[in-house]
Amino acid sequence: SEETETKEFVLTLDHSNFTDTINKHDFIVVEFYAPWFRSDPPFCFNLRRRRSCIEHSSNVGVIFCLQYEKAAAELSSQSPPIVLAKIDASEESNKGIANEYKIQGFPTIKILRKGGKSIQDYNGPREAAGIVTYVKKQSGPASAEIKSADGAAEVIGEKSVVAVGVFPKLSGEEFDSFMAVAEKLRADYDFAHTLDGKLLPRGDSSVAGPVMRLFKPFDELFVDSKDFNGEALEKFVKESSIPLVTVFDKDPSNHPYVSKFFDSPATKVMMFVNFTGETAESLKSKFREVATSSKGQDLAFLVGDAESSQGALQYFGLEESQVPLIIIQTSDSKKYLKANVAVDQIESWMKDFKDGKVAAHKKSQPIPAENNEPVKVVVAESLDDMVFNSGKNVLIEFYAPWCGHCQKLAPILDEVALAFQNDPSVIVAKLDATANDIPSDTFDVKGFPTIYFRSADGKVVVYEGSRTKEDFISFIEKNKPASHGEESSTTIRSGEHKTEESAAKDEL
Repeated sequence: SEETETKEFVLTLDHSNFTDTINKHDFIVVEFYAPWFRSDPPFCFNLRRRRSCIEHSSNVGVIFCLQYEKAAAELSSQSPPIVLAKIDASEESNKGIANEYKIQGFPTIKILRKGGKSIQDYNGPREAAGIVTYVKKQSGPASAEIKSADGAAEVIGEKSVVAVGVFPKLSGEEFDSFMAVAEKLRADYDFAHTLDGKLLPRGDSSVAGPVMRLFKPFDELFVDSKDFNGEALEKFVKESSIPLVTVFDKDPSNHPYVSKFFDSPATKVMMFVNFTGETAESLKSKFREVATSSKGQDLAFLVGDAESSQGALQYFGLEESQVPLIIIQTSDSKKYLKANVAVDQIESWMKDFKDGKVAAHKKSQPIPAENNEPVKVVVAESLDDMVFNSGKNVLIEFYAPWCGHCQKLAPILDEVALAFQNDPSVIVAKLDATANDIPSDTFDVKGFPTIYFRSADGKVVVYEGSRTKEDFISFIEKNKPASHGEESSTTIRSGEHKTEESAAKDEL
């Protein structure tokens, strides 16, 4: 019917009904979104979103919106219904809620349990069918009990990673520790438990437990652990769930492992190869040898098909002409590159990297030949000269070209720059954070725009005020060190304000 076609199944929330709605639900999924994101390309500023950008198309905002609504329609017919909701986190009146839930980008989806007392990130699929399956599983217990061989086959399958606890009784310290880890990691991993090890498809069937057996469809097909210390158990699940070498291609069954690879805190060693090329198999074979010999060194390995990894190459600022290549990203975001690598160079280059003999690679746009606009363009290659070593007071915006808030801010920053045009000690600048590497130890960029001020004497302060010309000017004046000529500089800017005010009066 027409009524059914026009009915909205995603519940719309705002500051007036958010708290009451969350308190009424034992389980609810909430999408924190911004309207401009739904028609703009995605951003890539933290590891999970970086992975999302690499995996998904540039229309992910629109696509996810439609899939989320489709999933909501299906989940509303469950018994009891499962509610999917949304809130515009960019709306000024809703920003308090966004801050409370630490929303740093869009869309961010949270699963809220027990009236909001338990908060979990949504780390599931982005298509309707996958959303439905994932949310239904998340709404149930953290670990499913296996009571039959058929039940074990259904839970474990052949293509899934599943951690199964085998216990002599469903109580006690080991069982409680297992269940606590299952609850903590349920967003990313599947758990089950049983009283009968004979029901499990692989491994020693006589095991009575307590033991945790992790089943996986790669490398060794299962691995056991008897250490039920919470931290050890969590580490075991995370490390054992990643293949020795993760494969990044068009096969959707590999995508969950790609997700876990990018979520890993380990140093990431990535080789991108044309999988149909003549040397592809020999390159992959040697790469796997190096991965095998590097076990226990806190390195994670991935091999990607260049054709399927265009987003990854773009993110790292690499060209297809550099393939085959190896790029390494450390936990502090430093990158190391070996372009056009040959089979016989892989092992020796990796040894040089481990020995500290490889120089870091920096992703940067070209330094502009002309830089005459009021707001100066900074790129990674010019960051030292224009910001750190310039001896200037620099207000710098880290932005994304597609960001709606950044676009609205641009003319305001132009005005701020013009207000200081007679003060040579002040620079207003901008850096495209999607196309240039940023020193994360100095600038914590988790959303766009992010604005910092670095004073001439080296102090770095994040700007958290209102985005008005007057507030920016006041902030710069407050944070830049006093110098000779300060009074005359202020007088000039006061004169500018007077001129604008007089012109307004004349126009009236």
